[in-house]
Amino acid sequence: DGIDFFTLSWGGDLAIVGASVGGSEQSQLFLVDTRTGRRRQLTNKPEARYGMVVWAKDDRSIYYRSNEKNGRDFYIYHMNLADGKTEEIFGNDSTLDGSKWIANMSQDGTKLIISRALSNTDNELWLLDLPSGQYTALTKDSGDVLYEAPVLMPDNKNILLLCNDNPEGRLRLAWMEVGSPDVHFVNDGWIDPRWEIDDMVVSRDYRYITVRVNENGYARLKAREIESKLELPSPPLDGMLSGGYFDSSGTCVFTYSGPTQAPDVWRWNPADSELTQLTFTSYAGIDRTTFIMPKLVSFRSFDSLEIPAFLYLPPGYEEGTPVPFLVYAHGGPESQFRPGFYRNFQYFLLNGYGILAVNPRGSSGYGKTYRDLDNYKNRKHSLMDYKAAVDWLIANGYTRHGMIGIRGGSYGGYVVLGMITEYPDLFAAAADAVGIANFKTFLENTKPYRRYLREAEYGPLSDSAFLMEISPITKADRIKTPLLVIHGENDPRVPVEEARQIIKAIRDNGGVVDSLIFPDEGHGVAKRGNIIVRYRKEAAFFDRYLKKPQ
Repeated sequence: DGIDFFTLSWGGDLAIVGASVGGSEQSQLFLVDTRTGRRRQLTNKPEARYGMVVWAKDDRSIYYRSNEKNGRDFYIYHMNLADGKTEEIFGNDSTLDGSKWIANMSQDGTKLIISRALSNTDNELWLLDLPSGQYTALTKDSGDVLYEAPVLMPDNKNILLLCNDNPEGRLRLAWMEVGSPDVHFVNDGWIDPRWEIDDMVVSRDYRYITVRVNENGYARLKAREIESKLELPSPPLDGMLSGGYFDSSGTCVFTYSGPTQAPDVWRWNPADSELTQLTFTSYAGIDRTTFIMPKLVSFRSFDSLEIPAFLYLPPGYEEGTPVPFLVYAHGGPESQFRPGFYRNFQYFLLNGYGILAVNPRGSSGYGKTYRDLDNYKNRKHSLMDYKAAVDWLIANGYTRHGMIGIRGGSYGGYVVLGMITEYPDLFAAAADAVGIANFKTFLENTKPYRRYLREAEYGPLSDSAFLMEISPITKADRIKTPLLVIHGENDPRVPVEEARQIIKAIRDNGGVVDSLIFPDEGHGVAKRGNIIVRYRKEAAFFDRYLKKPQ
């Protein structure tokens, strides 16, 4: 099953590894010696989930979160590694229920910043004093506000962070003082205000800050000295960069990927502009110069809103020639399609397909207003964006009716089902992976710790009439499009019953449906053998229906 995560000790000779079975995401904790590989299991409660580990400064104990208490709410715990004894240190308060995690530890190891999610687009920060056990609220606001990547500076008085409580609703660099909820944005011209910052890293010695800037989906790294504000040269790479961890020598380690470049780790020295690739992903003998770069495009939707998308065209494409096309729907929905490395994209492209990856209303990366345009009662407006995407492809001669398919996973799987029920004549084939068919049963059966976060996005269970109105299962009799359904038996997010419901409904109505239900997978397909089975099945499925003689 592989591992879910790992967290290195400050000395680097030990690691906490999180691992779960069969895609369940119920991670258990293991202590691993990084030199010998010896390991010791620290937790063994398969019904509980553990994670978000932070090491104590002496490497003798750890802090982490778990929902072992009731399966729903996450509490913060401390564990002594010598004897395995644990202590609950934060969250045992009826006003602090829900999902909480450790966002940062102070330099002296005496304080933790705790983040508590109120929804996927709203959180609050708390400061926990470890010696006394006392905690205080750091933030206070009246709306949906995100406070991300907070770092308590060595004086234990000032906090660097990202926040979107500004007129544009974009995550920007800011600072706060402990004891005041006021957020002060850094408006010194370092970051272009058109773009959002989606991550921030401060070096261990608090000398450097690195931010990842989201430029229409592309990720750029920018770094500077915190005290002098001297900007450092950025790595000369174009694509998806993340991380930006400085060591004591002033060199920076980061990951880099792109549409034609699988993820690898690189090192950059701003002082002498030395760039070194540290890892080398295998391409299994495939010539990556044959891979295709996308083009950033946009089109107008039903209400004239401009919708961004990435357009991939097969090699040798001749303008105005219709080719088989796949519309790709990302998950989330508060997510964003970004031009990283997608192995299956390149396979489809090299086999004559075009792909349009859409970032409809509701996507992140474009500010709070755009992100919230599909909330609750506006759910179907994002589907109308996908309809506009197909109209745009046809109007520009890229494809034609009978040659267009749609595929997506998780929330993107719902989009697939929503599109073939709302627009039954639009697509010639569709593939839904781990998608929602029935919002009511989805909310009833998803893991308890996820339910309130999803109700904030899709609507409350108390409004079951609306949930059923937007559920594809209620219109399954309209489905004409051949459908491939892919799901994992152990999915804790979108239970496999969602797949079984839509499969049964289509079969009962005499429709065309095929399926892949993996007994050893969860929310997605992670095992290599299963991935190959899935990709082969999808490719053959779309070939069958989109490459018919016209």
